[in-house]
Amino acid sequence: MIVVTGATGKLGQHVVEGLLKSVPPAEIIAAVRSPEKAADLTAKGVQVRQADYFQPQTLHTAFAGADALLLISSSDLKDRVSQHKAAIDAAKDAGIKLIAYTSLLRADTSTIATLAADHKATEEYLRASGVPFVILRNGWYFENHTEALGPALEHGAILGSANDGRFASAARADYAASAVAVLTSTGHANKVYELGGDTPYTLTELAAEVSKQAGKPVVYQNLPEAGYEGALKGFGLPEVVAHMLADADRAASAGELDNPGSDLRTLIGRPTTTLAAAVAAALR
Repeated sequence: MIVVTGATGKLGQHVVEGLLKSVPPAEIIAAVRSPEKAADLTAKGVQVRQADYFQPQTLHTAFAGADALLLISSSDLKDRVSQHKAAIDAAKDAGIKLIAYTSLLRADTSTIATLAADHKATEEYLRASGVPFVILRNGWYFENHTEALGPALEHGAILGSANDGRFASAARADYAASAVAVLTSTGHANKVYELGGDTPYTLTELAAEVSKQAGKPVVYQNLPEAGYEGALKGFGLPEVVAHMLADADRAASAGELDNPGSDLRTLIGRPTTTLAAAVAAALR
């Protein structure tokens, strides 16, 4: 059996849907904090079990009988390393034979505030656990850019502080497909995959694509990092999230979110989602 944490989250939903194409529903465990929010998965025959990082016993119960675990990194930016450690400990105690973890592109050398340190610490703990692992170092998500196009279309500008840095982004569906691949095939134990899209782009190129498809002028406005962080706070984002996003742009300007490799394309057996397709999906 395969257990997926965060199965009702944005990435987790894609993973479960992907697994259902080749794995019997009863062999899939959706580990979620609030089972009542997963009624649609229950209706499909998926096992839904409560899993709360702050209640270790629920993790032991959720992971019981599973052979493989997909540990989707927690969205809690303040305390997620301890949450990840609790999940890894529970998986080890449950006798799980493979833990796949969704990390960050080049987590061992990345300088992105909060994100890099958390992922690096989790990777180190996972390696030390003795459980066979697969580390999926996900690059930037298209959705990090395309889900915020409303203000850009309204004001005619995409804000950022990445200068001409390139983002090797891919869609959530692409990263989910890579997770499904390592969970349903052999030969991945103790491997680290650096995952990113086939065609990196700058925020200027993103703005041009949005302008083209929306039929209205949209430009990229580059701000100092502090100015961009302040703008994000002004849009209502929590301080920790605003700081992380602004720092990610700073890292992108230094080339940290570009990725010349082909691991993602190889794992999913197809080209990754294009910028044009990602923008089109967002504008529909």
